[in-house]
Amino acid sequence: MSDSSKQAGFASATEVARLAGVSRSAVSRTFTPGSSVSAETRHKVLAAAEALNYHVNHLARGLSKEASRPVCILGGNLASPYQSSLLDHLTRRLNQAGRAVMVINTDDGEASAKEALQQTLNYRSTATIVLSGKPPGSLIEICLQSGQQVILINRMGQYAGADTIDIDYSSTMKEAFDHLNAAGCQHLAVVSSTARSPSMMIRESGFMQAAADAEANVALIRPGSTSYQTGVLAARELLSQPTRPDGVFCVTDLIACGFIDAARHEFGLRIPEDLCVIGFDDIEQASWLGYRLTTFSQPLAEMAEAACELLLSPDAERPGSRVFDARLVKRGTLR
Repeated sequence: MSDSSKQAGFASATEVARLAGVSRSAVSRTFTPGSSVSAETRHKVLAAAEALNYHVNHLARGLSKEASRPVCILGGNLASPYQSSLLDHLTRRLNQAGRAVMVINTDDGEASAKEALQQTLNYRSTATIVLSGKPPGSLIEICLQSGQQVILINRMGQYAGADTIDIDYSSTMKEAFDHLNAAGCQHLAVVSSTARSPSMMIRESGFMQAAADAEANVALIRPGSTSYQTGVLAARELLSQPTRPDGVFCVTDLIACGFIDAARHEFGLRIPEDLCVIGFDDIEQASWLGYRLTTFSQPLAEMAEAACELLLSPDAERPGSRVFDARLVKRGTLR
């Protein structure tokens, strides 16, 4: 069966029975734990189910209406400030809309996440919202092939057929470069992440392109994942050099917080007098007195609202797209 036919919708048990050459009740017994079914029949049914991309409908009676079916949220690194805040906004808005939510954490590996995703398909989740960062493409493909509505957040249009919610980076990274340049910074650096997610890569490349257009040299390092410790490691590497940077762009606020703490406590630098730092995301910690980080704010409440609009508007043109601006929030880490 072609991918296009798989994407038409959920296959029925009747279709599985027809392809397997068995009765409808044999299909039901095959997927009912403890029921009696021969090995030959089970093999035929499972082969047909796989060919049709069939998923058991556990909630066929109770959730027969589209509006009653759950929504799946697929994401990794959910303990990080940005992801947890985005998840908070999404679940609150979906709860207000009366939709049940099933969250799958992909941090235990692709196999575990795939098994959990299978359960959401069994329960006929009406849509999957995929957060930026870790979720692998293979899981997104499963959702699309099952006929689900898929909403991607900060995945930069990776998949045709999916609704998208993105940040407009066309001028944002140039703005970050221009502010460090205007602050009189002579030696610039970008601290990025080994997590090569679409949003991390475009922030990194966008800043580097703005620097190249201005014929400015910029040091680029990726000492670790998108974490506080990565910022600490970056500061130790960059600030130990004979010519250390006096202006740094960190691709996330969490990295920036680690960089600032190491710069102050291990190198005795004053911020912003000796070193200017700009982050991205405007997480809660960015506004704390210990950081007062200048950063770019993602409008999470508006992005969550857009996700719900895409989800709750079945007659809207598909796939839909929403693009938001990240606003600069000036605090105390920029001269």
